[in-house]
Amino acid sequence: MATITEKASRMHNPAHPGEILREMYLKPLNITVTQAAKALGVSRKHVSAIVNGRAPVTPDMALRLASAFATEPELWVNMQAQYDLWAVSRQARPKVKVLVKKAA
Repeated sequence: MATITEKASRMHNPAHPGEILREMYLKPLNITVTQAAKALGVSRKHVSAIVNGRAPVTPDMALRLASAFATEPELWVNMQAQYDLWAVSRQARPKVKVLVKKAA
C-alpha cells in the first residue's frame, strides 16, 4: 500500500479548478464570467480570480458551483485539494520530527 508521501511524489500537474470551470462549463455553455458571478451570487472579480487561477474554490463556492452546474460540491473541493497538494509538494519540504517510522 502506498503511503501519503509516495502518492504525493507521483502526483502530476493537476489543473486549477478554475481552469476546469472555464474550459468545461463556461466556454461550452457560452456563459460569461459576469453571468456566472450573477448566478452564483458573488462578484465578477471573485469569479474572474477563480477562473484565472488566482483564487481557490472554497467550500462555500463549491456548494454554489454544484448548485449552478448540477455537480457535487465534492468535485470542486477535491479538485482544489489536489491542486493545493501538488502546489505545496513543489516547494521545499519543512523540517519535521518523525513520529512514526515506515513499516518494512
